[in-house]
Amino acid sequence: MAARRVPLVLLACGSFNPITNQHMRLFELARDHMHSTGQYQVVGGIVSPVSDSYGKQGLVLAKHRVAMAELALQSSNWVTVDEWESQQPDWMETVVTMRYHYGRILKEYERSVGMHNNSNLSPQLKLLCGADFLDTFKIPGLWRDDHVEELVGHFGLVCVSRGELQPERAVHESDLLSHRRHNIFHVREWVKNETSATEVRRALRRGLSVKYLLPDSVIEYIHRHNLYTEDSEMRNKSAVLRPLVKQAQEPVKSLDD
Repeated sequence: MAARRVPLVLLACGSFNPITNQHMRLFELARDHMHSTGQYQVVGGIVSPVSDSYGKQGLVLAKHRVAMAELALQSSNWVTVDEWESQQPDWMETVVTMRYHYGRILKEYERSVGMHNNSNLSPQLKLLCGADFLDTFKIPGLWRDDHVEELVGHFGLVCVSRGELQPERAVHESDLLSHRRHNIFHVREWVKNETSATEVRRALRRGLSVKYLLPDSVIEYIHRHNLYTEDSEMRNKSAVLRPLVKQAQEPVKSLDD
């Protein structure tokens, strides 16, 4: 009899400013890889756009970023958009967003299987990210060690390589990540796609075509709402990223609190 697989949900947090075909491609690559391990059955994917208070330059309003993501994912039968993080009045740490979604997933699972289920295969939630995400752990003041420990040790990462970035090196150079490397899954993208939301915004500001980089429905939405102009790129220009401010001001409770 074939071994039962662990139900797995993939969560991608980020600006999605705007969502691109490459963002959506990450989910497909990650699902294939996790299935190939023989341990997991991917049962869902979640796109979670960051809130407006993140403070990143050129970040358009969350209502637009959520709407574009919903349009982009209309063709997916397993990846959805969740508004919770985007609607928070303040920027939420990634671990807080992970806790919220994991709690919701567990409640849905308990309702679906009933209270008398004896299976040990409770669903898991892992953070889906690009290779460049691991490098953010090196930025002074951006992450606390206990947050990284919780994120990598308790939940886990599914990291998709992009371009010349080498996520394995980032893991090797960090003692904390190295100790938890069994819970970091590296996915290689052999069909290279260097689509960058930053470059997409630059092209849009200059009146250049972004067809085939974004879904047509997203392009139509951008033009209809006049997004990604020279004026919009000045939004938050002098602001300090909220994570750098917040991490220095107030601690976040751990899972045991």
